[in-house]
Amino acid sequence: MTVAPTLPGAVTVRVPAKVNLELRVGPRRPDGYHALATVYQAVSLHDEVSVARWDDWEVVAAGPYAERIPLDGDNLAVRAARLVADRWQVDERVSIRIDKDIPVAGGMAGGSADAAATLLACDHLWGLGLDRDELAELAASLGSDVPFSLAGGNAMGSGRGEQLAPVLARGTFHWVFAISDTGLSTPQVYAECDRLRERDGVDVPEPHVSAELMAALRSGEPAALGAALHNDLEPAAFSLRPQLRELRDAGVEFGALGGVVSGSGPTVAFLTESHEASLDLSVSLAASDLCRDLRRAKGPVHGAQVVPAPRD
Repeated sequence: MTVAPTLPGAVTVRVPAKVNLELRVGPRRPDGYHALATVYQAVSLHDEVSVARWDDWEVVAAGPYAERIPLDGDNLAVRAARLVADRWQVDERVSIRIDKDIPVAGGMAGGSADAAATLLACDHLWGLGLDRDELAELAASLGSDVPFSLAGGNAMGSGRGEQLAPVLARGTFHWVFAISDTGLSTPQVYAECDRLRERDGVDVPEPHVSAELMAALRSGEPAALGAALHNDLEPAAFSLRPQLRELRDAGVEFGALGGVVSGSGPTVAFLTESHEASLDLSVSLAASDLCRDLRRAKGPVHGAQVVPAPRD
């Protein structure tokens, strides 16, 4: 695949993937969304998004997941750029280059990350000087995970997940992410969650983050965090993709401190004791042939950041 180089004058932003340490899904709201309570952690898998002035709206893609990126107006990054241009009456168009290292449709906010990066890049490209609250408001209008992609670190999300609050945490955590061949549709996973709950007659309470998870983050103890990982969407993901349960169980059997489907899946996140333990787990999972790809990362890391331009 031939990809155009980054254009002169481009602003480049580096943006991380996320994992949901806990995801509690409440009742479906009248607007069709579900009430959520979640704790995000940004991890060291990054996309780089470069935005430059151009004579038309354009997306070009590079990286291991480039072939799965939409290159038209359906791309969330294009919508982000148009939103900034429309809101501040900027009569220019941009070319957006996405160097894609975050899995697509994997439950790690890959599309949301690119939208967040584009917001920040357009702000710098056009010299708008937007503050954090203005960027966060734009981000929330684009998608539930976009505000966190801007913020990074650890944060608690409520509402649709877009209302963020800081989380007290300490330590660095080491992850192994098992990547599936094909993605899972987020609306399909939520619909399956609703179907399973209706079938089982589940009375769905308003969601709240558990005290156990918050205490584990404050302690910085990987074992405590591994035991507290939770995702209410996991049964739905397992129903739609039964092999994910086998994969999660295998990872725990191979020594992970805990395993959980990330977001709406199908990526399965495994927490390990250390960098060395993540290497060992990766070797065991690769030998099991239960997933297409494995990535190691650590968290938390910073959110979207402008990459300094190289000096001449």
